[in-house]
Amino acid sequence: MTLKLTDVVLTYPDGDRTLTALDHVGLAVAPGEFTAVVGPSGSGKSSLLAVAATLIAPASGDVSVAGHDVSTASPATRTRIRRDNIGIVFQQANLLSSLTTLEQLLVMAHLAGRPVRDAAVRARELLHAVGLADKERRRPHELSGGERQRVNIARALMNSPEVLLVDEPTSALDHRRGEQIVSLLADLTKENGLATVMVTHDLAALSAVDTVLAMADGRLTAEVPAISGRAAR
Repeated sequence: MTLKLTDVVLTYPDGDRTLTALDHVGLAVAPGEFTAVVGPSGSGKSSLLAVAATLIAPASGDVSVAGHDVSTASPATRTRIRRDNIGIVFQQANLLSSLTTLEQLLVMAHLAGRPVRDAAVRARELLHAVGLADKERRRPHELSGGERQRVNIARALMNSPEVLLVDEPTSALDHRRGEQIVSLLADLTKENGLATVMVTHDLAALSAVDTVLAMADGRLTAEVPAISGRAAR
């Protein structure tokens, strides 16, 4: 499995008590698999993504990303794994206003120490893949919300990650554009052999995913048959 969480517990101090954000969570996502996690606000979805992204170390349990055991890794090691092996699509695109679409992607390669010439080729390939080949010189204010989210996705793929983590990608989009974004994520997952996890409130987008899991009170429960997988379409 490219991404595997085993018996993960995450706790936070909350006054004079301890809040359990993740309660013995297990998750396994293989290459080319698109998994969605649904659940109400406060259920633990964001905590799950943060642990999978190596942003937070769990109190106990094991986390494996692309063959790397990150459960007890040093902060520097987690940063390297996050840079080289994980792509993160944030809920808000958070594009840099002064940079063109192409430059948004090149920044990621620069941070990874990749040669600019090779990076430009990769960036243009990704912009073509997300349908923005003709928008590489546009700045964020010249793009629609859906286009900005496509740049967000392409940026996350710039360093060829094995794991893609997606946080509420349709929250700021209308229904049609939201469906297009999730369909794009499904296609990119298959084409690039990604282990993709998306957390979402948007049940209408779930027909494009392979597996749907439900989270409540920090626990990740069994697949939700009524709304899971491409077979449901």
